[in-house]
Amino acid sequence: QVQLVESGGGLVQAGGSLRLSCVASGRTFRTYAMGWFRQAPGKEREFVALVAWSSGSTYYADSLKGRFTISRDNLKNTIYLQMSSLKTEDTAVYYCAAREASGSMFSPSEYDYWGQGTQVTVSS
Repeated sequence: QVQLVESGGGLVQAGGSLRLSCVASGRTFRTYAMGWFRQAPGKEREFVALVAWSSGSTYYADSLKGRFTISRDNLKNTIYLQMSSLKTEDTAVYYCAAREASGSMFSPSEYDYWGQGTQVTVSS
């Protein structure tokens, strides 16, 4: 069993920053990619950012480039999402996900493991 546990969400004013963390634990699994997705009320879950595990390459949703930064700590089996210049439209539940097999990395349906999500609320 693989567990992903997110933390770091909360309430922040527009223009502020937050850092989310996601720790992977449980059985050893081959990681092809780990990433962050988010889901706002009434909307579909959408891609935020990911890191390809073998290369360390990072990818971002176009609309978030420059404001969000994904990073990882291999030794701690942890990924982070540093979010800055937050906007009210960034309000959502943020989910950490992991994918084992190679292939598409940008669709939520391609991921094998999910965390429970952490709420991020940005107030105006």
